[in-house]
Amino acid sequence: MTAKERLAMIQNLIYKNSRATISELSELCNVTEETIRKDLNKLEEEGVLTRVHGGAILNQGSQYKGVHFVQRRTVNLGEKRIIAQHAIELLKGKNTIFADSSTTVAEALKALPEDFDFTVVSNSTEIFLELAQKNLNLISTGGQFNRKYLALQGSVAKECIRKYNVDVALISCKALDRVRGVQDSNESEAELKKIMIEHAQEVVLLADHDKFDRSAFVRLMSMEQIHCLVTDRKPEDAWIQYCLEHEIKLIY
Repeated sequence: MTAKERLAMIQNLIYKNSRATISELSELCNVTEETIRKDLNKLEEEGVLTRVHGGAILNQGSQYKGVHFVQRRTVNLGEKRIIAQHAIELLKGKNTIFADSSTTVAEALKALPEDFDFTVVSNSTEIFLELAQKNLNLISTGGQFNRKYLALQGSVAKECIRKYNVDVALISCKALDRVRGVQDSNESEAELKKIMIEHAQEVVLLADHDKFDRSAFVRLMSMEQIHCLVTDRKPEDAWIQYCLEHEIKLIY
């Protein structure tokens, strides 16, 4: 069994049972407990699980990492629609927007009133179908098609994004932490988001309550780069205080 196959086996067991012990994983994979500990550390860094004494538990929401867009868009749909309504207010008076390929951002754009008239630059392929009837100027980045994300990625998409300077970058993420910052699970997608952030006057992060105090594989940006954080419910007091101290507009 290769290391990749072993990690997949561990991940599948934890997805199925929500937890696993080091001893049972060692027996299942026929490797030492020390090897299993290293595997669990790697999966924890990727945001899949959390290490606990004697084993690991599944991180809520991690089972959707890398899952097809069509499946992901139904996860926490109510929360995404609440966030979408808040986000609309922030977009009033703006002329140009970067939109990532996340399901949360897609919900925000779908909720826009018919009379909103501005330019959206996006690497999502799904939103062009969703927004075809709206009075928006839509610009596709082009690039290599990722079927799981229904997104365009790669060098062509990067170069397109670099051509523009916009009012707002509308971004979502897989996890955020006050120390480790904003994180994502897909490196190719994170690279595009970083360029969007660099070329936008304001960064609006859309993140439901499940994303707070979580960890994911790729660091996307520091918390200080966010101008506005939109979520679906009131976060813990520590987050409210943090946003006040760092001049991040918090909307919930």
